[in-house]
Amino acid sequence: MSEKQTFKVLLEKHEKMDATGITIPFDVKEVFGRMRVPVKVKINGAEYRSTVFHMGGKYMMVVPKRFREAAGVEGGEMITVEMERDTEARIVEPPEDLAQALDENPEAKASWEKLSYSHKREFAVAIEEAKRPETRERRVRRTIEELLKKGK
Repeated sequence: MSEKQTFKVLLEKHEKMDATGITIPFDVKEVFGRMRVPVKVKINGAEYRSTVFHMGGKYMMVVPKRFREAAGVEGGEMITVEMERDTEARIVEPPEDLAQALDENPEAKASWEKLSYSHKREFAVAIEEAKRPETRERRVRRTIEELLKKGK
């Protein structure tokens, strides 16, 4: 099998968790050499970096709301997915206001540096998606609080 895969799959909607994801229809370990693997995914021209994981005997991947919106898809649809192993460095630059808050708090910054790419991205996206300045400030503050908790 080629390392680049194109396949049709149901975008599964999980009502209880308000989440969507896909079940990968091939043996990820055989194709990519690992059961948990970083991937680049393209749906309807929209690109996203994610990680395939193994759970309950299946290979799966979450499809977050911002990616679904960019791709113009919804849970319950059949979609065409292009997927390949992601070999590029995964670096998340914190938003400017978070970077400043991290510089002011070395303990929080040390916790930030230990986070996985996915967790850094979650914090960064939450801050960047804030519509009001006070919401953004609150999210920066909460991020620092969470990082301090993780550091203990």
